[in-house]
Formats: sequence, C-alpha cells, structure tokens
Amino acid sequence: MDLDRWQRLSPLLDALFELEPVERERHLAELRDTDPALAAELEELVALEKGSEHFLSEPVVSLAQSARSGTMVGPYRLDLPLGEGGMGQVWSAARADGLYQRRVALKLLRPGLADPNLRLRFTRERQILARLEHPHIARLLDAGISNDSQPYLALEYVEGEPITDYCRNRAVPLEARLALFHQVCEAVSHAHANLIVHRDLKPSNILVTPGGEVRLLDFGIAKLLDTDKTIERTRTGVRAFTLHYAAPEQVRGEPVTTMTDVYSLGVVLYELLADTKPYRLKRQTDAEWEEAIVAHDPQRPSQALMRATADASTQHDAAGLRRRARALVGDLDNITLKALAKRPEQRYASVEALSLDLQRHQAGRPVQARAQSVGYRIRKYVHRHRWALATGALVATVLIGALGIVAWQAREAVREAARAQAMQDFVIGLFENAGIAADGKPLSVEDLLRAGEEGGRGLSSRQPGARAEILGVIARIHTSRGNYGAALDVLRQQAAMIAAMPDPPSSLRLQAATQTGRAQRLLGESRQCIDTMQPLMDSARREQVQLASQVAEYYSQLGRCRRAIGESRTARALFEKSMALRRDPLGDQIGVVENMTDLAALHSDVGESQQALQGFRDALAQLRASEGDKHPLAVDILRSIGVVQREQGDTDAAGKTLREAIALGMQQLGPRHPSTLSARRQLAGVYLDQGRLLAAEDEFREVQKSLIARVGRDHIDVGGTWSSIGVVAWERGDIAAASTALQEAIRIWRLPGGAGLLPGGLFNYGMVLHDAGRDAEALQALEESRRLRVAQFGAQHSQVADTDRLIGECLAAQGRDVEARLRLNQAVNILRSGDGSNSLRTLRAELSLARLQARGDEQPEAMLEFDRIGRLRQPGTEYRKLRWRARAYSAESTCRGDPGAGAGQLDALAVELQAALPDGGALPREVARLREACR
Repeated sequence: MDLDRWQRLSPLLDALFELEPVERERHLAELRDTDPALAAELEELVALEKGSEHFLSEPVVSLAQSARSGTMVGPYRLDLPLGEGGMGQVWSAARADGLYQRRVALKLLRPGLADPNLRLRFTRERQILARLEHPHIARLLDAGISNDSQPYLALEYVEGEPITDYCRNRAVPLEARLALFHQVCEAVSHAHANLIVHRDLKPSNILVTPGGEVRLLDFGIAKLLDTDKTIERTRTGVRAFTLHYAAPEQVRGEPVTTMTDVYSLGVVLYELLADTKPYRLKRQTDAEWEEAIVAHDPQRPSQALMRATADASTQHDAAGLRRRARALVGDLDNITLKALAKRPEQRYASVEALSLDLQRHQAGRPVQARAQSVGYRIRKYVHRHRWALATGALVATVLIGALGIVAWQAREAVREAARAQAMQDFVIGLFENAGIAADGKPLSVEDLLRAGEEGGRGLSSRQPGARAEILGVIARIHTSRGNYGAALDVLRQQAAMIAAMPDPPSSLRLQAATQTGRAQRLLGESRQCIDTMQPLMDSARREQVQLASQVAEYYSQLGRCRRAIGESRTARALFEKSMALRRDPLGDQIGVVENMTDLAALHSDVGESQQALQGFRDALAQLRASEGDKHPLAVDILRSIGVVQREQGDTDAAGKTLREAIALGMQQLGPRHPSTLSARRQLAGVYLDQGRLLAAEDEFREVQKSLIARVGRDHIDVGGTWSSIGVVAWERGDIAAASTALQEAIRIWRLPGGAGLLPGGLFNYGMVLHDAGRDAEALQALEESRRLRVAQFGAQHSQVADTDRLIGECLAAQGRDVEARLRLNQAVNILRSGDGSNSLRTLRAELSLARLQARGDEQPEAMLEFDRIGRLRQPGTEYRKLRWRARAYSAESTCRGDPGAGAGQLDALAVELQAALPDGGALPREVARLREACR
C-alpha cells in the first residue's frame, strides 16, 4: 500500500473503530453504494483488526532489513540498537574509517523520509547545524547516505534517561523539576537564536545525565528532512514529529515557527508538573489525538493531580498528590496553559518569555500569564517580602511586649526563689528534727513525715504552690513505704489546696492526679483511680511536649488502673504512649523498662504466658544492659518472671527465680521493702503449689512479722498475709485456724483504705465455710462479696461470675438444685463471653455445673464434660488440680451405678495425690470424703 493511499484510509479507519459493530456495518453498507473499492479495503483492514489488535502497531513504511550489529553504515560500524521511533532506528555505533575514534548515536532514517535531493540538503545544512554548540545540546556530528541508500545521522552519544522518567523515578521535588526545565529553555533559546527550530521536542529527546544535567537530542533533524512536499504528514508512522507533543499548526500542516517549540515545551512542562499528558482520551487513536490538540482545551495541571488522588494506592500517596496540586494552583497552572494555547500568537512570544515567567513565579513576583490586578500584585508583594514584613512585625511586637515580659520574669524569678527556699527549709527542717522525740527515742520515718506536714502548714497562705509540692513529696514517700492510706490522706489535702489556687501549674495538677491514682490502685480502688485521672487526659495530650516526663508517668499509672479492671486494649495504648515519650525525647531507659514490664503483664493477664515470659526477660535484659545487674527494679521483674513460671507449672524454676529476686531485694532494698516482701509472698505460693504447706505457712508468717514491724498491725498488706495464712490453714485442714486468720483479714480490710480488697477476703472466707459444711454462713459472706464486686467491677465481670460459681456450689450442697443451676448457668455464660472457653474460672464453673447435672438425669452429658476437662493439658498447678477434681467427680458419678468401679477410680486418684501433695490439702481431703461416700 502506498503512502498516499494509507493517508486517505487512516482517518476513515479510525472513525470506523469508534463505532459499535452494528453501526459500523451500517456505515460500510452506505459506503459500498458510493465507493465499493474503498469499502472493500476498509472491510479488509477491519477484519485484520479482529484477528490481531496490534496489526497497526508497526509503521507502514519500515527500515531496511540490513541493519544489524556489525554492519557498516557509511564510516560507522553498528554496535547495539538503542531504540526505534517514527523516524527510524537509533544505534550505538563507532567511527570505523580510521580518521578518529568516537562513540556516536547513529540514527538510521526510514527510506520514506528521504527525497531525491536529500544528499544535497545534508551537505548544505549539516555545516550550519554542526556549529550549534551549547552545554545542554547534544551536537549533530555528521549526516549522510550510505552506499546502500540508507540515510543516517551521527549525533553525540549521551548517557541519561528522559526527563519525565528521571523526575518520576526519583520523586524529584517541584523546585528541582523547574530548575531542570530552565536548562531545557536555555538550550532551546540558544538554538532559536541560531534560527534553528527543533520541531520535535519531547521527553525522549530531553535526557538527564547521571550528574543531573540536561542534554537535548535531535536538534535540527526535522529541518534537515523538511522538503517542499511537506514531509510532516499526519496519521502515519512517518512523521518528522511526535504527535503527542505536536502543536496544532503542525497537525494542520501549517508553517513551523519558534512558537511551535514553545507549545511542545508546554506539553513537557505539563508532564513534569502533573506526571500525565494534557489530554484525557477514551481511545488512544491518532484521530482522537489530532482532534484534542486542535480543538480541545487541556485540563489544569493541578486538577489532573487532584483527579489522580482517587487512584492513589495509599493515603500517604494521596496526601502527597494533594500537596503538589496546591503548589500548582494559580501561577503554574496559568503559565502552563498559556504555553499550550491553540493559537501561536496567544502563547509566549519566545522560550525566554516562558522561562522568565517561571522565574518570576519562583521569585514571588507577578507572572505575565495572569491578570495584573491590584489584589494579585499586593499578595505577591506580601509573599515575596514575608520574612522582612514578619521580622518588622515581630520587632514591633517585641518592643511593645518587652517591658511586660521583663516585669513578668522578675515576678517569676522572685516566686521561684521563694519556692526553692521553701523546699530547702522543709528538707533542712526534717533533718533538724531527726533524733528528737518526746520520749527520748529516735524519730521514725513516719514521725519525720508527720513533722514535715506540720512544718509546712505555715506555707499554705504565703506559698500555696510550694506547700502543695511538699505534700506531693510526702505522699510519694508514704506510697514507696506501702503506707497507701496515709499517702491518700496527704494527697486529698494537696488536692484541696490545688483546687483553691487561681491558676495551678499543669505540672502540679498532673503529678497530683498521678500520685492519687497510684495510691488508689494499690488500695484496690481502680475505678476510683480512673475517675481521678481520666479528667486530665486532654491536658496531658496538650502538655506532652512541654511536660514529657510528667505525662509519661501519667499515662503509665492510668494504664495500670485500666489494666486492673480488665481494659487491656486501652491499657496497652497508654503504655505504648508512655514508652514513646520515654524513648524520645526523654531518653528515660528505666521508664522504658517499666513500660516493657507493663506490656508483658498484659500478656500474662490473658493467659499468654510464653509471650509474657519473653516480655519480662527482654525488660530484664535491657535493664541490665543499661544499668547493670544490681538495679532495684530487677527485683520486681524477677518476681514477675517467677509468677509466670509458677502459672506454667514450672514450680522449680519459679522457686529459683523468686529466691534470686529475694536475694537482690535484701541487698538493694532491705528485708522490709514492699518489693522484697512481695517476692517472698510469691515464693510461699510456690511452696503451696508444691504441696509443702508447712514451708508455705512459715514463709507467710515471716513476711507478716516484717510487715507488722514496718507498717503496723492494721495495714492492708498485713490483711493480705492473714488471708494467705488462712488459705494455707484451710489446705492443711485446720478450719478453725483458717476461719480466725480470714476473719482478721476481713477486719483489717473493713477499715478505711481496704475496701478494694475486702471482696476477696469474704470470698476466701465463704470458700472455707463451704468446705466445713457451714453453707448458710458461707452464703452470707459470698453474697456480700458479690455485691461489693458488682459495685467495683460491674455485673458482667469474671470475679462476679466466679463468686456466682461458689454460691451455686453452696446452694447445691443445701439441696437447692434449681437455684444452684441458675447461678451456675449465669456464671458459665458470663465467663465464656469474657474470659474465654478454656480459662481457669470458666472451667471451674463448667465443672461445678456438670457435677450438679450428674446428680440428675443428665449423667451422660456430665460424664462427657468430666472427660473433656480431665483431658486438658494447660500448664500450671491450678489446672492440674482442676483435672484431678474432674476425675474425682467422674468417679463420684460412677459410684452411683457401680460402687466398685467408682471406688477403684478414687483409690487410684488418692495414691496419685499422695505422691504429688505430700502434706495433703483440700483436694485430697475432698477425694477422701468421696471415697467414704462411695463405700
């Protein structure tokens, strides 16, 4: 097919492809009536499209097939192909005639581009083009026609990538893109000054070298190929320009001027700004491109970027596109659209004018592409001189406020000096009074603190802030010594003083709330802790930059209170916030370790013992790496590790870890410190798990003696040791001693400060009474415990459900099966929805319900439940005891139908328990009672 024929068919074929199949057939039918031959050719081309959608992807006029590596073209030897376009192929080549050695980019032109006078034109024009020298222009070195009639052009070889790819791949910022574009403008302007128009400016002809320098290719090639026959044809693959970057006059076949290059530069600028071409087409056909270039207005670059946000893969990418779009709105939009004007006279008069307008925008000056209104020019002036204007305004503000600031600083200096003096007097007063008491004995720490409180009262009216801070210091000392009730009394005084102050410092308010919440939590009043601390959350968020240390401690204490009531997710978020502040900006390594311990404890709360153990060990390793092996915080971390090991049933490892914690506590903190005593209580619990009841009781009593010596007989922690001693006595079978010890614990916890622990004491007391067969008394204690737990945690809490479970067992023992079943079902439902199906409390409730069912007509279902629980393999002593109890209840049920078999099962279980629990316990006693009943 000849070129002229293809030019006639191409637009008709494009139009046909735009139509639906039915409409296309109708159009062809009409064409057959007027021009059958044309219709036949079009039908043949349409049929080819159905078989291969890419049959038009190659140009109709192709290169000679002789071009291959090693071939000689003129004096040049072809090495490697670099690319192919509408005008021909580009090869890496080398001069091979011996005159000189140089690597070049050799462009092999398609034969259809050459007219009979091409050799004469090359000779005339190449001397002119060879003189075109500019640092950003790749020179045309040679041009000619080989012996086999292959037209070629030899250009300076440039290592680089297209400017748009370079900017996109490296996410080049806007200012740097404009700087590259200025280099392009300089090169084009130089060529125009030498009366040379490029005619085919596009990104592939504008390379950026690895050093970040622009080099323009193919300057003057279109001029070399220009003939009177107007080689710049449209709709074919043999144009001397690229359609996507062609100006409207090129598409229409009109004369080319420097304004043509301005338009092409406008398209390149559009792509640099918006990463897309100016026109959005439904079909990427030549006909549609020509129509868009000639008749359609391009979308603003900023709007194109905003449209692209809908296709962004992430929110971060979308936000970046929106920021870029905002930077283009106004000047850059208008500059680009002016360069893309359809009529040449409406564009910039020259490339220099385009470049200057961009420079005006970057300098903050009014640009020529926008209407020069007064408001616009004023805005530009203000923006351009914003720093000078801002500096002037700042100087004026400083001068106006200087006297006020100086006066305020003077007042603050006096106030701070007075506060520091007050704190100094308080500390000195404490030590001046040391050793002086009415009875001649040395003052205790508690006496010193009371003296400090009295000595600070005189500051209440004169310096309330200093007095409030002193009270906070006293409260912290009380808390560190375990005197939580005394600490809370002092903190209430502090709160009253802060409330009376007209404008208390945020730091003081945060510290006061944090210390009060801590004392309340340690007293078991976790909900009151939240009520105290939560109202300051907004203040903490506002102040976390200025008061990072206080806010980090606030987050930690509030998180511990949230954890205590089971809000583990909220607690985790608070611990992570605290840790972030302690890492940066504080660099508080000890605080970070504390939060690591908090996070590990959350795993322990939900039964994830392995994760908890790893978390505690990581915290300990970080503490030792930063502070050495003897830091006091290691005592609490070692105790926590021992607790998890105990929960896993590894009592030997737990005992070893806890003894290490106790030894370190004795050395660093002293035998009576709360952390040391807490580790000893856990060691006593390990002895209890191992069945060493006498050793456990001895350890608890030693802890109790130390506590009483330090804090007195009515302290809540002393109540805790009485409760533990009572449980051990119950395990030993001494119901009287157990009742006495638990009643003492309940007495202490009924005193102020013990309300949070009282429900647990009543629960243990009810458990002992139930084991003794005193179910009526047990129910009274358990119902009171339940009421207190509902008030403390809410009706759906696991501790409330566990109390319901024990109440159900007492009711069943009284023969009140209907009421018992109601309570047990209620407990199971709450626990399954909260703690999970295999938590210890849930399994206990399910076991109690199955035992009740076994007494009625649901024995088969109950036996299945006994078997399920007996086969569980969770680690830990309590789970092991639960499995034993399930086997005991299964044997009890068997006894009802086959006493011999049931008794045999109970005998075997008794032997196993004797080996595992040498000192006996509540479970062996219960099995003994079941054996007796079975016989």
